[in-house]
Amino acid sequence: MTKLQFRVLYREFLFRMVDLELLSSSAQGDLGKLLGQVAALLIFVSLGFTLAAFSFGDSRMARADLLIGAWSLEHSLLAMTMLVVGIFAVLSWDSTFLDQRDVLVLAPLPVRPRTLFLAKVAASATALSLTVVALDAFPSLAWPPVLAPASSSLLNLILSPALYRSFAAYWITTLSAGAFIFCSVLGVQGLAAQLLPRHRFLRLSAFLQTAAFCLFLSVYFLEPSLATPKSLAAPENQRLLAWLPAYWFLGLFQELNGSMHPAMIPLARRAWTGLAIAVFVTCTAYLLSYFRTLRKIIEEPDILPSSRGLKWSPRCGNALQTAIVQFTVRTLLRSRQHRVTLAFYLGIGFAIVIFLLRGGVARGEQFASHENTRLLFSSFVILCVWIVGTRIVFSIPLALRANWIFRITQIRSAPEYLSASRRALFVLAVAPVWLASATFFLSIWPWQAAMEHLMILGLWGMAGAYVSLIGFQKIPFTCSYLPGKSYFHIGLLVAMVLMPLLGKGVEFESRALSDPVCYSKILIVLAIAAIAVRWRSIALAKSDEAIVQFEELPPPAILSLGLHRDGVLPIKPHST
Repeated sequence: MTKLQFRVLYREFLFRMVDLELLSSSAQGDLGKLLGQVAALLIFVSLGFTLAAFSFGDSRMARADLLIGAWSLEHSLLAMTMLVVGIFAVLSWDSTFLDQRDVLVLAPLPVRPRTLFLAKVAASATALSLTVVALDAFPSLAWPPVLAPASSSLLNLILSPALYRSFAAYWITTLSAGAFIFCSVLGVQGLAAQLLPRHRFLRLSAFLQTAAFCLFLSVYFLEPSLATPKSLAAPENQRLLAWLPAYWFLGLFQELNGSMHPAMIPLARRAWTGLAIAVFVTCTAYLLSYFRTLRKIIEEPDILPSSRGLKWSPRCGNALQTAIVQFTVRTLLRSRQHRVTLAFYLGIGFAIVIFLLRGGVARGEQFASHENTRLLFSSFVILCVWIVGTRIVFSIPLALRANWIFRITQIRSAPEYLSASRRALFVLAVAPVWLASATFFLSIWPWQAAMEHLMILGLWGMAGAYVSLIGFQKIPFTCSYLPGKSYFHIGLLVAMVLMPLLGKGVEFESRALSDPVCYSKILIVLAIAAIAVRWRSIALAKSDEAIVQFEELPPPAILSLGLHRDGVLPIKPHST
C-alpha cells in the first residue's frame, strides 16, 4: 500500500509542476503541447552549443591550446544550465512544498508524512533532471570526443577510457551545477518558511521570487569573461570569482576530466564546498518543512486582506471600465503567480538594460552620443517587455471556477468590455513606464529634448499596446488557457530579428533630436501607425464576431462557411 501511495503521489506531484486548473477544460489532457514547447526551446539552445563543439573538433590548434580555448564555451554552457535550472526552480516555487490544499486533502487519509516527503522529493528531482537532460543531451554527445585525448583512429577513441571519463565528468558537472542552484533556491525558501509566520512568508515569497529572477538573469548577462589562465590567476579577479558559481563548476569539470590547470584548483574546491552546503541546508529545511510546518499550514491563515490602506480608488472612465481596471490591478497585486510571470519578462528587460548601461549615463545635450543612444534603446526595451509581459499574464486565469460571476453579469456589449481591457493594459504597462521615463529623462536632459523623446515613446507604446491586443477578446485573468497557443519560441525568434531593427531606429532618433525636420517626420510616421493600429483594433472589437471569451477552445474539426452572412438565406425544411 505504501508503494502504491508513493506512485500515485509521485505522478500527481510531477504533473502538478504546471497548474492544470488554469488550462482549458477541453485541453486538460493536452499538457504535452505546453511541455513540448519548453523542451523544443531547450533543445534549440543545446544545438547551438553542439555546433560549437564540432567547430572545435576541426581545429588544428595544439592540444593544450584547444582545451584552454574551449573553456569559454564550457563556461557558457554551464552558465546557461544554471540559468535554466534557476528559472525552473523559481517557476516551481509554489509546487515544491506542500500547500494548504495538499494538507487538507491528504492529512485525513492514512498517508504517512514520510511518503509525502519522498514523493515530493522524487517529483522535484525528476523534473530537474528532465530539464537538465533536455538542455545538455546533444552537447554531451559532441563535447566528450573533443575534450578527450586525441586518438589516431575512431576505434581507438571509442575504446579509450578517457572518452568515457570525459562523458561522465560532463554529466556529473552539469547535474551538480543544476543541483547547486536548485538547492540554493529551496534552501532560502525553506528557511524563510521556518523563520516567519505563514502569512508573512507568503507575502515575502513573491518578493523573493522576483529577486531570484532578477539575480539569475543579471548574473548571466553581466558575468565577465574570465575563462583564460591569466584572468583566472589574476589577484584582482579572485574576489569576483568567489561569487561566480559558473566558474566554480568549470574548475570542477576540469578536475573530473583530468585536464586540471593550476588556476582551476581553488575553483573546484569552492564547487565541492558550495554544493555540500547547499544540499545540507536544503535537506534540513525540507525535513523541517514537512515534519514541523504541516500543522502550521492548517492552523495559520494564508494571506489576509489588509485592514489599512487607501480606501479611495481613482476612476478610469465609466463604471464598467473602472471596475475592470481595478479588478485587473488588484488581481496582479494579490496573485503571486501572475507577479512572478510578469517579473520573468521584466527581469529579462532589466538585465538587458543593465548590460547596456554598464558604461555609464551621459548628461547634457550630445544626444547622438553612444551613452544617450543606449539610454533611448533601454527605454524602448523596458516598454516592450512590460507590454508583452502584461499581455501574457492577462491570458492566465486567477480562479477559473470564479469566472461565472463575469458571465452572469455581462449586461453590456462586447466592445465595451474589450475597450475596458485595453484601458487596463494602458494603466498597468504603458503609463508606469512612460511616467518613470519622464521622471528620469527630465532629470538628466533639457526639458525640450526629454519631451521630444517622451512623445515618441508614448506613440510607440500606444501602437505596441494596440498590436498586442489584436485578437484578444477576453477580460484579463478570466479565460482558461489552451496549451500550445503561447508560441514563446516563435516570439523569441521574432524578438531576435526585431532587436537590431529597433537599434537602428533608436540611432535615427538620437540624430533626429537635434534636427527638427527629421524629428517631425518620425513623429508623423509614428502617429499615423498608432492611429491605424488603433482603428484596426477597435474595428475588430466592433465586428460581428466580437465576443467576450471565457473558455479557450481548440479549432473545430469541421468549419462552417457561414454563407447566410453573405446574403444567402438559410434553407428551411419543408412542412409535411
